[in-house]
Amino acid sequence: MGFRLVHFCCFIFAVPVGTSWALPFEDGQFPSPQHAGFIAELRRSSSQPPGVHVAGVLPIFDPTFATDQLKSVLNKYAQAAQFLAGIGLNPDTHPESGYEPYVAPVKASINNTDADPDSSEITDTSSLFGNRTEAADGIISVPGVAQMPLSDYVAGSLDVSYYGPLKFGAGGQPLAVDIDTGSADLWIPVNCRTCSNAQFRAAQSPSYASLGRRFSVTYGTGRVSGTLAQDTVALGGLSVPRQAFGAVTKESDDFDDAPSSGLLGLAFGSIAASRQPTFFENLMSTKQLAAGVFAVHLTRGKETGSEACFGCVDTTKTVGPINWNPVVSRTYWSIQMDGISPDATNTVPTNLTAAIDTGTSLIYVPDDVAKEFYGLIPGAQPAMQYGGGFYTFPCTGAPTVSLSFGGQAYSVDAGDFNLGRTATDSPDCVGGILALGDGFPPDLAIIGDEFLKSWYSVYDYAGSRVGFAPSINNERSVPT
Repeated sequence: MGFRLVHFCCFIFAVPVGTSWALPFEDGQFPSPQHAGFIAELRRSSSQPPGVHVAGVLPIFDPTFATDQLKSVLNKYAQAAQFLAGIGLNPDTHPESGYEPYVAPVKASINNTDADPDSSEITDTSSLFGNRTEAADGIISVPGVAQMPLSDYVAGSLDVSYYGPLKFGAGGQPLAVDIDTGSADLWIPVNCRTCSNAQFRAAQSPSYASLGRRFSVTYGTGRVSGTLAQDTVALGGLSVPRQAFGAVTKESDDFDDAPSSGLLGLAFGSIAASRQPTFFENLMSTKQLAAGVFAVHLTRGKETGSEACFGCVDTTKTVGPINWNPVVSRTYWSIQMDGISPDATNTVPTNLTAAIDTGTSLIYVPDDVAKEFYGLIPGAQPAMQYGGGFYTFPCTGAPTVSLSFGGQAYSVDAGDFNLGRTATDSPDCVGGILALGDGFPPDLAIIGDEFLKSWYSVYDYAGSRVGFAPSINNERSVPT
C-alpha cells in the first residue's frame, strides 16, 4: 500500500495554563493491506526551502517543494479509488462503541469544581483543571484527555508540516512525530545505525517485541525500511501497551536533516498498511478517552502554538460554532465537497469526495475542476514551466477563494492560496489549488493545511463526521 507523507520537525513548547478544553463525558503500484510487507510513500523536499518571506512583500515561488508534494499526493492516494469503493480494506472493528457523538460545549467557570462530570451539558474541561498535569514536553493532561503541542516547520513563506511528541517503550522515550489524518500507520526509527535523527532504543524497553513482518517506506529520492513491531506508546496520561508501529532500521541520506523522527497516522484503521488499529482507535477501544473525538489547530507562520487535542475540543482556538459534515467513507476523513469558488459570485459546482488531510500542505482537485476554477479568474493560466497541475493568476487579483461542503462555504486565506510570484518583477503569482492529472480518481479532492489553517478541525470518530469552526488565526494581512 502506498503512502507519501510530509516533512517532520521536533520543536516542543509549553501550552498556556489557561487553555480551555471542551468534551462530552459519555460512555495500482502498491501492495494491498493484506500484503506481508508494509510499504508507504513519504513526501520530502529534496532541495532548498522557498525564499524567506519579507513582511509586506510576496515571496518568489520556489517550485521544488510544491512539485515534490504533487508527486507525493499521487502516491499517497494511489489506492484511494479502491478504498473508497470498499475494496481491500481491513475489518472495521468499531472501536467507538460506547461513545456518543461529540456534544458542543456549554462553558463552565474555570474555578467551577462542583460540575457534574456525568452531565452532558457540562462539557468544558476548564472545570477539571484541578486534576490537570503538565509534562516537561508540553503535553497537558486531564482524565480522559491529552493535548499534544505541535510545532510548525516554517520554510520560507510555507507552513510545511506539523508534529508533536509521543513517548515509546517501558521507559517512555520521547520522539517527535508528524500528525497525519490522511494515513493510518505509526512509524519511527528503531536501532537505526544509518539514521541521524532521534530514534527509539529498543534494548532499553523490555516490553518491545518484533511482529516479524518486514516493511519499507519509499519517497521521491530515498527509502527507509525495517519491521513491524509493538510496544507501549503514550501521550500524557493516555497509553496503549501493545501499539503496533513500523520500526525503521535503515534510512537513506535524505533523512539526515529531518527535524522529527516519524509519523502518527490518524485516518481510519481500515486503510492501515500494518493491518493494525491506529493509536487513537486503541485509545477508544480501551475506553481511555473522555470523548471519541480529536481536534487540530494549525498556526500560520509560527513555529509554536499549534496543537492536537485527543478526547477533547479546545474552544480557545475557535471564534465560532462547529459546522458538521458526515463522513462518506470510514477510510479517510472524507466528506462531500459540492463547490469551489474564486469570488463571491462565481462557483464551480462539484460532486467530489474530499479527504481532509493534515499531512498535506496544499489543496488538490481533479484536472477539470481546476481548469474551470481558474477559468473564472481573469488572467489565470496554466503554469507549464512548473509541470502539469500548476496555474498562475495576476498578483493584483487577490481571489477570495472558498470551498463548499454540505452547502456551506468555507473561505481559504488569500495569503495561503497565493504561493508567491513567479519572478521578482513578475505580475503573476502561483495558486495554491493544484490539479491532479491522469490516473487520479476524477471525483477526489485532497484538502490540506492551506485550508485547515483557517478552520479548526474536529474529527468525531463516534459521530462519523468532520467539523469545522472558524480558527482564531483567520485574520492576517496579505502582502502585495
